[in-house]
Amino acid sequence: MALKHLKKTDFDAAVDAAPLAMVDFWADWCGPCKMVAPVVEKIAADYDGKALVAKVNIDEEPELAQRFGVMSIPTLVFLKGGREVDRKVGVMPPAAFTSVLDENL
Repeated sequence: MALKHLKKTDFDAAVDAAPLAMVDFWADWCGPCKMVAPVVEKIAADYDGKALVAKVNIDEEPELAQRFGVMSIPTLVFLKGGREVDRKVGVMPPAAFTSVLDENL
């Protein structure tokens, strides 16, 4: 699975269909989000076929951000079976994200 950009209309179906999902809540104007973006893109390529790696623009999908209680961005939420198993807020090294994926695969 390549990196997906999810909207409210397809979010639940995409997350429920995946064994594991990492969702990056971000915005165009967010500097730290731009720093995390290449890491998220690489993880999407590395975990292709193993996990869904997706992005949600909070300016375009405020209801999803509210539903997940996103207060700061970037926030990366990890979902297994549609339920949140972990979250990371802010810029972190790639291993902070991949370790959660590896633990839950």
